[in-house]
Amino acid sequence: MVYGISTILSRLLNFILTPIFTRTYAASVYGVFTKMYSWASIINAVLAFGMETTYFRYLNKFEDKKQQVYNNSFLVIAFISILFLITGLVFTDPITQWLVNNDTSNFADQRRYVQYFIWLLFSDAICVIPFAKLRADGKPFRYSIIKFLNILTYVCLCLFFIYGIPAIIKHDLPMANFFASWFREKWVGYVFIANLVASVLTFILLIPEFLKLKLKFDKAMFLKMLSYSWPILVANLSFIVNENLDKILLDKYSTEAQVGIYGAVCKIAIFMSIFNTAFRLGAEPFFFSHAKQENAKTTYANILKYFVIALAILFVALVANIEILKHFISRDRAHVAEYWVGLPAVPYLLLGYVCLGIYMNLSIWYRLSDQTRFGLYISVTGAIITIVLNIVLIPKYSYMGSAWVSMLAYFVMMVLSYVLGQKYYPIPYNLKKISAYLISATVIVFSSFFIFNRNIYIGNALLIAFVAIVLYFEKNELRKILNR
Repeated sequence: MVYGISTILSRLLNFILTPIFTRTYAASVYGVFTKMYSWASIINAVLAFGMETTYFRYLNKFEDKKQQVYNNSFLVIAFISILFLITGLVFTDPITQWLVNNDTSNFADQRRYVQYFIWLLFSDAICVIPFAKLRADGKPFRYSIIKFLNILTYVCLCLFFIYGIPAIIKHDLPMANFFASWFREKWVGYVFIANLVASVLTFILLIPEFLKLKLKFDKAMFLKMLSYSWPILVANLSFIVNENLDKILLDKYSTEAQVGIYGAVCKIAIFMSIFNTAFRLGAEPFFFSHAKQENAKTTYANILKYFVIALAILFVALVANIEILKHFISRDRAHVAEYWVGLPAVPYLLLGYVCLGIYMNLSIWYRLSDQTRFGLYISVTGAIITIVLNIVLIPKYSYMGSAWVSMLAYFVMMVLSYVLGQKYYPIPYNLKKISAYLISATVIVFSSFFIFNRNIYIGNALLIAFVAIVLYFEKNELRKILNR
């Protein structure tokens, strides 16, 4: 619950920046923002090297060697991150030229963006295991406060750069001359600087966790951890590819304006992403710690059912109220339609996130049974679908093709995980009920959006009816839970 609330608050703080960014920057400029963070997500997965999940698993396997597990996990990421930092700084110019496709018209700015992100990625990676330690040690409040301060710092600095400094200069307030000497209005680089400052603050706040490290490397344990982590790395990397490669390929096969539109409408799906993230933060340590209980599989089955119910209700609710949510990605009146043209992609993106959330829940079977290679196979399959179909569909359908591919890739991953899981680590999921709720929610969503033309009254009436049906069929189980 703490993880969930803190994640929602932090992501909502971040979410309020979306309408500010879309009003401040044209779609082509917002496309630069979207592209840079898409690459950052992929690199982050490489730097983390699957060690977060490995850390939780080996804490459970070697309860008498927690310090060694902590040391090994951190040192692996630290080595990779330092290597990345040095390499990135040395080859900044070639990296920049590759990113801008040899377009030197804005090379100086793009070079700065790359440098900011190299340091940003290094700072974030080095904090992965200390953050995991807080979760493993049962310190959700400290974890949440640090995450919240990170987002709060980022948001406040962005607002200061976008509104604060221009107001100081305009009204000739104290330090106006100082700011006027270097400030560039509506320069997207300030957003990246704000993020970097927030990451450095996080590093400072985690110093107590860094001080608990011992620079001792257990080679024998490391080799075992490596055999577990590298499939997780490939799986995580494939997942990030599924999540972000569409934006990168859009930049290659379309225009930065199209990337900006797609990146903006993706923000409407952030609520589904928040829910999935909050669930993962709390559930991952629980799944591992509960694995030895007699009723573990029954518990996992019940969790998935109620998780799907919550996802389905959220899915319907978001689309029912999309006429309200769309104002978060509007510009001024003269450019109000610049981002709204991408709204038809939203139902497909949301359905993809539903499938992704279920896949995350289902994937516990190969993590608990130490068969992480299956996670690799499933994620690589999803990545291949993403790469091939995006290349085929983007030139013809632009971001709509990307939305369709995203939904299909996550659906295939979800189905594969269920089928393989029932074969190698069977869990008694109530497939009939889960399927019924999912299909019903999907029919309601697409009817609300495309048949009833996003009518907010009809959409919310369908939402109320759907919730009432769910409560009717789950009333006995819910009564038992409430009584307990």
